[in-house]
Amino acid sequence: MNIGRIAIGEKGPFFLIAGPCVVETEDTTLSVADFLKETEERLGIPVIFKASYDKANRTSLNSYRGPGIDRGLEILRKVKEKARLPLLSDVHSVGEIEKAASVLDMIQIPAFLCRQTDLLLAAGRTGLAVNIKKGQFLAPWDIKAATAKVVSTGNRRILLTERGTSFGYNNLIVDIRSIAVMKTFGFPVVFDATHSVQLPGGLGTSSGGQREFVEHLSRAAVAAGADGLFLEVHPDPDAALCDGPNSLPLDQVRPLLTLLKEIHRLVQNTR
Repeated sequence: MNIGRIAIGEKGPFFLIAGPCVVETEDTTLSVADFLKETEERLGIPVIFKASYDKANRTSLNSYRGPGIDRGLEILRKVKEKARLPLLSDVHSVGEIEKAASVLDMIQIPAFLCRQTDLLLAAGRTGLAVNIKKGQFLAPWDIKAATAKVVSTGNRRILLTERGTSFGYNNLIVDIRSIAVMKTFGFPVVFDATHSVQLPGGLGTSSGGQREFVEHLSRAAVAAGADGLFLEVHPDPDAALCDGPNSLPLDQVRPLLTLLKEIHRLVQNTR
């Protein structure tokens, strides 16, 4: 399938979905986009820029949610114009989709909402690619029913993203078998490395994270057949307004991607 000017699929190149968790300031968003564009050009890895204009599922009522749909889409449109990267953001309600689809190249269904029939149908009807994040509460084979809802609209432009499974109090675990299971459904599979090391609600009024395990899990996922990687990245994760503990600092991004691109090449050559 084509996402903007990027062609992705099982036999396509290793690709990256990345950006800050949420749209913060315009300057921060554009600076991260510039970094990712340069990364794409240096490493030859196609990049889809991701940032949320609204995070409707934060732990605390007082947590920063983002600038909202209007200002958020305005900033994301500037990313597309200046960095020339295709755009992805998540939607939380059917009422957002028409406005979001006017700017985005791909719609993301958040993990907590991956069974919401009306949301999946509305996303499918846009004709845009739809990234369905597997819910933390689902077995990998259960997500096939979500793909069927989008396919029923005539849209087969679907990605599936593994982002960890609820394991216990404030923790997630990644079952690498889910990559192989979801690939049997016939859609590209992405591994969300940074949300998979999240500790939901682990800091009491916010989520914690263990970014030191991002590289280890990413290597395993790509070796298991993941077609692309999802990363939340930030110039200063400890100061990030959302998901800082599990976000990757920019200086760690390119060394990781260089390694993963080579693993992906080796895996493709053995298929």
